[in-house]
Amino acid sequence: MIQKLFTEFPPVTAEQWDEVIIKDLKGADYNKKLVWKTYEGFNVRPYYSSINLKDLQHLKYAAGVFPFVRGTHNDNNWKITQTIFPDNRGVKTDNALILNTLMKGVDSIIYKVKSNGLSDQDFDILLKDIALPYIEFSFQTCCTDALKTLKQLVAKVKSEGWEVDKIQGYVNFDPLRRLTMFGSFITKTEREIFEVIKSLIKTSEALPNYRVIGVSPFIYQNAGSTIVQELALGLAMGSEYLAQLTDLGLEINEITNRMQFIFSVSSNYFMEIAKFRAARMLWAEIVKTYGGSDCAAKLKIHAKTSEWNQTVYDPYVNMLRNTTEAMSAALAGVDLLEVTPFDTPYASHNEFSRRIARNTQLLLKEESYFDRVTDPSAGSYYIETLTASIAAEAWKLFNEIERKGGYIAALQEGFIQNLIKTSAQNKDNNIATRREILLGTNQYPNFTEKLNKEVLETRNNTQSIQNVQNSACCSEYSDKLTVEPIKVYRGAAAFEELRMRTEKSGNVPIAFMLTFGNLAMCRARAQFSCNFFACAGFEVVDNNRFANPEEGVDAAVEAGAKIVVACSSDDEYAENVPVIYEKLAGKAIVVVAGDPACRAELEAKSIKHFINVKSNVLETLKEYQKELGI
Repeated sequence: MIQKLFTEFPPVTAEQWDEVIIKDLKGADYNKKLVWKTYEGFNVRPYYSSINLKDLQHLKYAAGVFPFVRGTHNDNNWKITQTIFPDNRGVKTDNALILNTLMKGVDSIIYKVKSNGLSDQDFDILLKDIALPYIEFSFQTCCTDALKTLKQLVAKVKSEGWEVDKIQGYVNFDPLRRLTMFGSFITKTEREIFEVIKSLIKTSEALPNYRVIGVSPFIYQNAGSTIVQELALGLAMGSEYLAQLTDLGLEINEITNRMQFIFSVSSNYFMEIAKFRAARMLWAEIVKTYGGSDCAAKLKIHAKTSEWNQTVYDPYVNMLRNTTEAMSAALAGVDLLEVTPFDTPYASHNEFSRRIARNTQLLLKEESYFDRVTDPSAGSYYIETLTASIAAEAWKLFNEIERKGGYIAALQEGFIQNLIKTSAQNKDNNIATRREILLGTNQYPNFTEKLNKEVLETRNNTQSIQNVQNSACCSEYSDKLTVEPIKVYRGAAAFEELRMRTEKSGNVPIAFMLTFGNLAMCRARAQFSCNFFACAGFEVVDNNRFANPEEGVDAAVEAGAKIVVACSSDDEYAENVPVIYEKLAGKAIVVVAGDPACRAELEAKSIKHFINVKSNVLETLKEYQKELGI
């Protein structure tokens, strides 16, 4: 007997909800107060109901059924993936590290092959005692080393007598990624590049389930793109491979079965879940348009937690970012999931950071049971609507790129680069003004944190991702730019450079909170101001409340303050701030916390420094550094 829950509660219409909300807003604008305007080009409402689902066509499909919005198979058992970087001590050490990693819960390895590949002897040493039929083993290579590596793998499988259909993984050959990031192909012509891919596909026929083409939209997320842009550009890259390779005589099914997409996962929790669901749906439609089978239309996804939002300062917050990002990808049903170690922006990965990265996923599987449910977001009013919205916007952008002649043509025109620049500038501005928070960097910094000497002196943190990828480039790549490369960076880089400049200067100024008057207001503004100046690495001195401004001035002078922040209520500033300014003339910069009604009056008395929630924190702090000679 089926028992319906909550039947005692009558249904509530959207109109009734809106009526209550509008009443509670007391005249405030509904759209301005409650509607979230996303980077992606569409608005998100404060709530959704069943009425929002009535026109969504994708809801009728089950998991494992075309167009695969709910997943390409009937379970959610993703592969825990970890990248192994080559050790300078040789492949024997790499082999030991791989075996150790596999024993600790990882079931998918990506090995980053050094430039010029591996000798046959080193290849055998690398794979010694590794049972390839029971794991996924992939290689990240550059240029034609991919073909050499694949041939070595085929020979190894034959020599070991392993069942070829059990060998899984991929050789990540992705010349479009190279063109996008560095502005040129290898020295071969464009057609010769795709001939190499054709050779890879033909060689991989010996391993039916091994993939050879990497499609890397994650590079766009690491350049500041929106979620819609990452998805649309990834689809455009994939479509370019399909168009070029079918022109060379390959069948659509044999191409798509050799492709693997590598997406990034940002901290936008629900949007990322929706992105992966939309990605599967749209890719299936593209493959179907090319004449591919339902099976060939299945998108295989390798998801990597974001590097763009990782930070050097307060780096353990990166663990929290990684966790929510991994949750998004796991709930969305990706095939492989890689958690980027938390120390990626400033150090070579060590055993501790690799262990935390692995265990994040093990906890999601073994303790949270995320792998036991297929597409748990199915039916969610919010996520299903987000899926449709992201799919619609990404499809619109994808078609715009196709009308320009495809991915390469749009890149040569500069269309793609301009898209990313605009998005990145928007994000940078939001970080600078703290509309977007990077915890521990542009908001709530650890006041006492100092970077160690090695990080300060040897790491170019604004280019750390770029440098890692540059180091993998082989000599066969051309230095002659044919397109403008995109800029890969981290969102926190500008604030980190600001704070590092203070640390390196050896002249750390004191920002002194001169609190007086209304207790609630002076404390609130002191806390705001402490966070503000600590973002630049300034030493902040907070105070509960002085009996009067004169007492505060004396304490500030005694402390050797270079910046004195007046913290009180607006109505107490007109009379008291000029007194503070006069007493500190030539001794310290006087700053007013807030944007008081008497601002014009104070400015007329040469008081020109104000900070408030509308300030551009980054640019304002740069000005203070300049004024203080840092």
